[in-house]
Amino acid sequence: MTVLDDRIEMAEGSRELTLDVMFECLEKMPIPEGTKVEIVGGNIFMSPQRQTHFEIIFDILVQMRDKYTPKRLASDVRIDFPGELNGFACDVAAVADRSVKDSSGRWRYQDIEFVAEVISKGTAANDYGPKKLAYAVAEVPVYLIADPYQGRCHIYTHPKDGDYATETKIPFGDDVDLAGTVVGLTLKTDEFPRD
Repeated sequence: MTVLDDRIEMAEGSRELTLDVMFECLEKMPIPEGTKVEIVGGNIFMSPQRQTHFEIIFDILVQMRDKYTPKRLASDVRIDFPGELNGFACDVAAVADRSVKDSSGRWRYQDIEFVAEVISKGTAANDYGPKKLAYAVAEVPVYLIADPYQGRCHIYTHPKDGDYATETKIPFGDDVDLAGTVVGLTLKTDEFPRD
């Protein structure tokens, strides 16, 4: 059976396009290893992970271990967010102590305390646009964008009415002070590489 046959069978069997249907179809496709796949507003985005991308994600994850156990951290794991067909694979997500996975074995967006995205040229518009808005609607308390092209972090806090009330810009090399947030720690950025 080909991918086209699968799509025809899916279309005939179900008229409702859901995230589960879309991800099931993607799982059957030959996607190159090391490629991040997510669905933003019903659109499928695939982007290869670069070394710079990996180094920043790894650095954030290591530092997050000061507060969060590995079982409360996720990277490139599907989490469904509010809005139409938003199945994101956050670069880094941290969940609250009280968190439990849903019936599908996925983290619930309501339990996310922190999200970090590292900018890729091809998907930067998503991170600064629809994903930022979805995180705000989901009331994710802290959203950090690490932008190796600008050499700075953008920190969004205080989600209210579908947007973030506060944005702080920190150049790579300076500390990101999240001590006053639910995250409760300070991230070092002095080893974040630039593109």
